[in-house]
Amino acid sequence: MKFLLRMLVSAGAIFGVAYLSDGWLLEVVSFWPAAVIAAVVLALVNAIVKPIVGFFSLPITILTLGLFSLVVNALMLYLVAYLVDGVNTTGFLQTVIAALIISVVTSVGTSLLDKD
Repeated sequence: MKFLLRMLVSAGAIFGVAYLSDGWLLEVVSFWPAAVIAAVVLALVNAIVKPIVGFFSLPITILTLGLFSLVVNALMLYLVAYLVDGVNTTGFLQTVIAALIISVVTSVGTSLLDKD
C-alpha cells in the first residue's frame, strides 16, 4: 500500500513539474497515464541503475562536494524520458531543475506518508 502511495506522490510531482512549468522544465504529453508510468519507471531506474552510476561517479561526486549527484539525478530523468513515450525533456539545465524539484517533492511527500 505504501508503495502505491509513493508512486502517486512521485507521479504527482512529475505532473506538477510538467503542468506548473507549462512544459518549460518537463513535457508530459498525456498527463496522468504518462506521469504514472514515468513514476514507476523512475522508481525502477532509481532502484537499479542509479546505485551503479552513483558508485562509478563517486570520485567525481566527492571532488564536487556532492553537486555531481544533481547531474546523476538529471541523467536518471533523461533515461526515464527516453524510456517512457510521452515524457520529454527540454534541455540539460531544465532537466537538472526538474529532477531537483521532483526529488524534493517526492522526499517531502513520502516522509509525510511514513509518519504514523
